[in-house]
Parts: sequence; C-alpha cells; structure tokens
Amino acid sequence: MHFHLQTASAMIPRNRPSEGQRILSRAKRGWVWNQMFVLEEFSGPDPILVGRLHTDLDMGNKNIKYVLAGEGAGTIFAINERTGDIHAMKRLDREEKAEYTLTAQVIDRDTDKPLEPPSEFIIKVQDINDNPPQFIEGPYKGSVPEMSQVGTSVTRVTATDADDPVYGNSARLVYSILEGQPYFSIDQTTAIIRVALAGMDREMREEYLVVIQAKDMGGHMGGLSGTTTVTVTLTDINDNPPKFSKGSYEFTIPEDLGIGKPGGRVKANDRDIGENAKSAYSIIGGDERDVFEIVTDAQTQEGILRLKKPLDFESKKSYNLTVVATNIRADSITGGPYMDQATVKIIIEDADEPPVFTKSAYLFDVHENAAINTVIGAVAARDQDATHSQVRYFIDRHTDLERQFNINVDDGKITLAKPLDRETDMWHNITVTATEVRNHSQISRAIVAIKVLDINDNAPEFATEYEAFLCENGKPGQVIQTISAVDKDNPSQGHTFHYRLEMLNNPNFTIKNNLNNSISVLAKHDSFRRQKQETYLLPIVVTDDGEPPMSSTNTLTIRVCGCSRDGTVQSCKRMKSQTFELHKAKVELTKWMFLCLSVIVVLFVTLRRHKNEPLIIKDDEDVRENIIRYDDEGGGEEDTEAFDIATLQNPDGINGYLPRKDIKPDLQFMPRQGQHSGPNGVDVDEFINVRLHEADNDPTAPPYDSIQIYGYEGRGSIAGSLSSLETASSDSDQNYDYLREWGPRFRRLGELYSVGESDKET
Repeated sequence: MHFHLQTASAMIPRNRPSEGQRILSRAKRGWVWNQMFVLEEFSGPDPILVGRLHTDLDMGNKNIKYVLAGEGAGTIFAINERTGDIHAMKRLDREEKAEYTLTAQVIDRDTDKPLEPPSEFIIKVQDINDNPPQFIEGPYKGSVPEMSQVGTSVTRVTATDADDPVYGNSARLVYSILEGQPYFSIDQTTAIIRVALAGMDREMREEYLVVIQAKDMGGHMGGLSGTTTVTVTLTDINDNPPKFSKGSYEFTIPEDLGIGKPGGRVKANDRDIGENAKSAYSIIGGDERDVFEIVTDAQTQEGILRLKKPLDFESKKSYNLTVVATNIRADSITGGPYMDQATVKIIIEDADEPPVFTKSAYLFDVHENAAINTVIGAVAARDQDATHSQVRYFIDRHTDLERQFNINVDDGKITLAKPLDRETDMWHNITVTATEVRNHSQISRAIVAIKVLDINDNAPEFATEYEAFLCENGKPGQVIQTISAVDKDNPSQGHTFHYRLEMLNNPNFTIKNNLNNSISVLAKHDSFRRQKQETYLLPIVVTDDGEPPMSSTNTLTIRVCGCSRDGTVQSCKRMKSQTFELHKAKVELTKWMFLCLSVIVVLFVTLRRHKNEPLIIKDDEDVRENIIRYDDEGGGEEDTEAFDIATLQNPDGINGYLPRKDIKPDLQFMPRQGQHSGPNGVDVDEFINVRLHEADNDPTAPPYDSIQIYGYEGRGSIAGSLSSLETASSDSDQNYDYLREWGPRFRRLGELYSVGESDKET
C-alpha cells in the first residue's frame, strides 16, 4: 500500500524516504510514510485533504474498500473508502491535541474480509501562532532597598506561551517595560527587573507600579503579546537620624512621686520605619543625674523620665538634665550621625497627695435574686499625707447611669439599690472615687467589677417558632416535628429539659424523648382529614432542672396537608402568619371581654343613680347636634357586635370567631379549641383571669385598642354624663353598699361611691 501526501500549502511532508526505502516498504507492508501533517486552525466550509492511502492491490478493482480506525476516525478524520483520501472534518487545535494515531486497512467490499494486515500511522497537527503569552503568576510584587545602585535586581517575571516551542518563533518571547521608566529596566530575555535610577528615596516615594510586556515571534511585527503589573516597594534603610520635636522640655512633678513612676515623656521622631526608627534614650549631663533615669517605651518610642530616689521639695525645687536619643541600628550605606539631644528642666511641686486605694481594681460577686440593700463588698482607701485626712467614698454615676448600686460614704460598703437580672447584664463595671475631707480636689479612683451570679429564674422555651405539617395519608407513629428548647439561664451543669403534653391523654398526638434535650411529636392515628379539621394547636409544657424548676407552655401549630404517596407536602391552605393573627385575635377578644364587663357595671350603677331623672329637654339647651356614629368603644348598643356577652356564661362560645370591626383580617382561620366546662358550669372570674394572664404575658400582641375621650354625651342619653362633675345633682339618698357584695373586683368601685356620698354630706 502506498501513502501519498497532497502537495498543497497546508500539507507539509516531513522525513520523506528515499526511493530504496519506498521499494523496501512496498515489499514488506505496502506502506511508504507513516506520518501526515495538517495545519491547525484551518478555516473554510469544506473538509481539508490530509493525505491519501493507496495499496498495491488496488488495480482499479471496485471490490477494494479502505477502512480507517483509531483516534478521531469517523469524527475528526474521514476516509474515502474507494479512493483512500483522508480529510479533516473539524477545526483542529494543537494545544488541545498535537497528534492522532490511526490504523488503516484494506478489506474486501463484498465479504468484509481483510486483504492485508492493518497498518498504523500518525497525523500530526502543525502549529500556528494562535496563543498570546500569559503571565500565569501575575500580578507580581517585588522590593528593593532604597538608595540601591543601578543594576540591582528587583524580581523576575515569567510568561508562558501555549504554542509549539520547537516550531518556528511562535513561543519565543521577548520582554519589555511599558510603564515604570526611568526607575526600572528589564532584561528582554531573562525577564529580570533591575534598578535603573540611583538615589531613590523611600521617604519621598515608597511604591512604584511597573507594567511588563511579553511578545512572541521574537518581538517581531505580527507577534502576539501579554502584559502584567509588578508592584515594586522600596524597603527602608537607616538614612535619617532621630530628631527631638523641641530643643528643651519642662515638666512639673509632685515631690511625693513614687519611685519608678513616670515624671515626663520626650520624643525624638525618625522618618525611617521599623527597626531603623527605634532609638535609645540616655541622660548624659545635668545636676544629680542619679536622681532620674530615662527608659524607652517600646510601643510609642518615647523616652520616659522616671524617679530613682525620693524627692524633697524643701531641699531642691528643680533639676536640669541633658537627654540624648541615639538610633539602635546604624546603616553603613549613608553614615552618621544618628543621634540628637535636648535639655529637660524638672520643677518639683509641693502638692497634696490623693488617697490611695488598697487595690486598683476590685471584683465582687452577687446573686441576681439578692435583696435590696444587700452588701456586695467594700472598698478602702487611705490618705498617705502626714495629716491623714478622713476619706469619703462615692460612685461615679457616669459609670452607673441606672443607679443600680449605692455606697456608704464613710466605710466604702457597696450595696444593691435595684434588683439585678443576669440575663440582662452579667457584669457591672463601676468606678468608685475616694476624696479627702479637707481637700476635695484630691480624688482617686478604683474600678469595681461586679459579677451577677445566675439563679434559675427563666423558664425554658421552644428554640424557634415551630410549625409542623401532617399528611392526611400519614401512618400512625410517624414523626411530625422534632422540638428542642432554650433557656436564658446558664446552669453550671448544663441544661436538662423535660417535656410533656398539657393534655396528658391527647387523642391525636404523643411525644417521644430523644435523650438529647429534644423530643419528637408523633401522630397517634391516620384518620386526619382537612375537611374535618385543618389546624391543631398542641400545647407542650417544658420544664428545666433548676432550683426551683421553671416551666412554660408552648404551642405547636400542626397543619393537616394534602401529600403525595411519598409524603411530599402538596397543598396547605394556611400560612404561619395566620397562626399569629389567631393569637392576636384571642388576646383582643379577652381585652374586650374585660372592658365590656367594666362598662356594663358602670352603666348599671349610673342608671340606678339617675332612675328618677326626667327625660325632658330644657328649652334653653341647644339640641342642634351632629349625629356621630362611634364604631368602637362607647358606641352604644351597636358596639355589642364586637363582643358576645354569652361568652362569659359559656367560654366554649369563643369557638365561634367574631371578627372585630377595627381590624380587618386578611384570611379566615380556625379558632383555638375552647376549654371544656365542668358539669356545674364555668367560673367566670377564673376564666377572665386566665385570659388576662395570657394577654399580659404575650409580647407579640399589638395594642390595637385606643383611648376615646367623650367630653359630652348629650342630654338625650338615659345614662347621662359619666363625669363626676355633676354628681351634686344626683340623688343623694342612693345606697351603693351592694357593690361591696359583688366581690373584690368591685370593692374599689364601691369605696369610690361611698366616699362621694360622705363628701356630699359634709
């Protein structure tokens, strides 16, 4: 079999054999060349001819069939089964794949039997310059010491080119600087960046941005290029001496300054940074230099003057010192000098010394249930002057704005002024001052940290507002919701919670302890139906292990939903927000019940006082009044639409939801199940107390009620005015002692009317 290459510009034969090789190859396998070449990135709608296969058996016989197999056969490369021509069918990319190994064979067209053994050959993809250089590791950062000499190496950059490095100049790169001259230069071959300008000073400019370009094709025209940035930072050298901000300093210190206490600070500034800016201070001259010493503050680089010996104002009232600041590190590049000096005058002051606390800070503990006036701890201070003045103690109220604590001015005992709550503030940091009685300007301060110790005063609650979904087709015993609790208290042994249902024998649900402070709510049966009831409110009691134990009742909202066979929720009519609206409506209903009951009592009493008042309008009264309809409190008999008094006799009546006029609900919702009355009826007083407790302890119930003030009701009302200003015109012989018999809730009302009667008699 012979192998021929098309002599087009896209086909470049390599390693062409001699005529002898061709004859030898023909005798052995029938092959001449085992390599073909095709140029990558070829364009055009038609396939490109790669080469041609020919066998010695092909003498024009139509029974000969050429078959191609291997990498890309049939997809990238196709062979004409009659002529043996091989074409490239797709766009090639050498960077993705540089060569393809294929196998050719001649078979009989009729029998599909091979006429000779298969032979392997390679198609190589010829490279073109289609990839620009790239700086994979860029952008770069480099540094060089300031004042470096020209030619000092800064850093090196590297670009890569995906083209063939051994074919042509497609991957031969040349580097150049686009920005950053005349400060830096780059070697076009090695890409090493060097200093190009001498005397660059960091204190003048610290950072430079250099733009580097890499161009292929050896930098010739037509080549592709890529760029990167190099941030060059000048590092500091010690080329600046320290310098005092002033040539002379003056300090005034008290004669009772303690040994080792600071008496003044001096500062020598240095334009350098880091270790090059650090200086050491020393005293090189002055009178009695051994009385003072100077040390360096490592943080601020200041020189601190400290007392080495006690001072005596009567013997010496001032000192003059010479102070020197010297750089710790010297640089051999620039040379010296690296020091500066200043004079310091110290004036001794004969001043009274403030009291001194026994401690600079105090730490006390107190339990959050501590009683008012409990002694928490005591502070103590002493006047060290010779007079030993008496000391008075005060709390800096800027540090105790709530006036939580008090202090005894004489003995420093700190007591509790208001109850504590650890869950609100665990720590209280206050400042206590001590003042001399004979000199109020002498004040010293001490920090008092008070830690509030925990007691079990918070009941556990649900960790979040749970809302469970129950499938109609669910099975008994399936887990509806896993519930955990949280507690604001922080016991030392950790939290342990106990759960139980408020209704112990709940017919629909039960709970299972998960032994990890959580429970699972389980369904007891599979007969839940949305048509029967769509929402269940399950009260769960959570109790902690504190002393004493605390508990709270939390309600889990369970919605009955339509689900698929695999348990996926498909439809639920109500959303979470309606549960909240239901709770708000119940709270509002409770408030209305109590309010209406109070209004009924007041109206009853007023009617009895005015039972004999004639309903005659005097001629001199102006009856031309506008008729105003009040659709809220005080609206007369029409207001009964907002509340059914039958609820007081039968609390189960709350199950029939009555919408309020001042709140328009967005959606209707199921009311909460009412309490079942006993066989002998319901205690109305207990029922109202329970509802009031729920409303008062619900932080989410907004105050929808508003105060309405009616200055004048009109003479047409049989009740008359509710104002007490006209009580003088009422019947004075009315007896209100029956109000005392109505129970403790009306005792105060009876006392008010009794007082009114006694006042009129006097």
